[in-house]
Amino acid sequence: MRQKIYILLGLLLLGGAAGAQQQPIYSQYMMNPYLLNPAIAGYQGYTDFNFTAREQWLGYSDGPSTYAISGQTRILKTSFRNRSRMIKNKVRRRRPSGRVGLGAYIFNDMNGSIRRTGFQGTYAYHIYVRDIQYSGGVSLSAFQFNTNIKNTDLYDPNDPRFAQMAKTTYSPDANIGFLVSGDNFYGGISITSLFQSAIQFGSSGYTKPYSLRRHYYLLGGYKYQEKRSDYGFEPSLMMTFTERLSWSVDINFKAYYKEDYWAGLSYRTTGAIITMVGMNYQNFYFGYAFDYSYGDITTFNRFGSHELMVGLRLGDSARRYRWLNRF
Repeated sequence: MRQKIYILLGLLLLGGAAGAQQQPIYSQYMMNPYLLNPAIAGYQGYTDFNFTAREQWLGYSDGPSTYAISGQTRILKTSFRNRSRMIKNKVRRRRPSGRVGLGAYIFNDMNGSIRRTGFQGTYAYHIYVRDIQYSGGVSLSAFQFNTNIKNTDLYDPNDPRFAQMAKTTYSPDANIGFLVSGDNFYGGISITSLFQSAIQFGSSGYTKPYSLRRHYYLLGGYKYQEKRSDYGFEPSLMMTFTERLSWSVDINFKAYYKEDYWAGLSYRTTGAIITMVGMNYQNFYFGYAFDYSYGDITTFNRFGSHELMVGLRLGDSARRYRWLNRF
């Protein structure tokens, strides 16, 4: 146990140089891309609430786990009914532009003896030009890092590198994103950890600070469905890379039936194959993903990684009504 903790902490203190996981990993981000790009907040005109629970490397006691709750919405223009009432009563009020999206995101990410709890608030702005929508968003965030390492967990309890081990530290950060979307496609880029916050766990004279590296996400997808057909298909692609030139690519394919059921398959170049299934029921949607990893990681990942998603969607898409002013 001591050796595991010592190795894990060493990887984290090196700031991911050995491939340690710095950002939460999700498999069903296609259903809630707001987790990766703040420009997504409100881009469809819905109000969405989403809960995601993820357990990695099941069967390994120190495997990463992530729990996240997010919500996003669009500040819509005054409805037609309220607008008529205002005209009848001769009441003049300033109407919302219908271009502003808001979002919030809370997560708890545990990786061995390191726990990171974070909150972010998002402001997004959307401009609709003909059939194309251009979106930009920025998120401000705050994180709490907590370590649960005792001196007895180390080879040498008197190791000067950890003589002044910080149990809890705090750090601010920010994310930014851009998106281009239409009725059947979307594509965007986002950058997380803009400030690259550095946190000192051990004694500053002996250990390097734990630095969050900037992560860049390129995400795009296209949904194809013939008119009056019950079936739809959505290929998508996500590329992730950091300033240290570490990168990965997800190649995804999802199939829909009557917009109520879906199944998907993903290939991740870092060594994982992901299967997904899900369904809609009234305003709720549910999803499950299983990650099978291969290669050296199978030593820890004997039972795969599992992810459960539950969401609530409110409102109707204004895209159905072309004769109304969008949103």
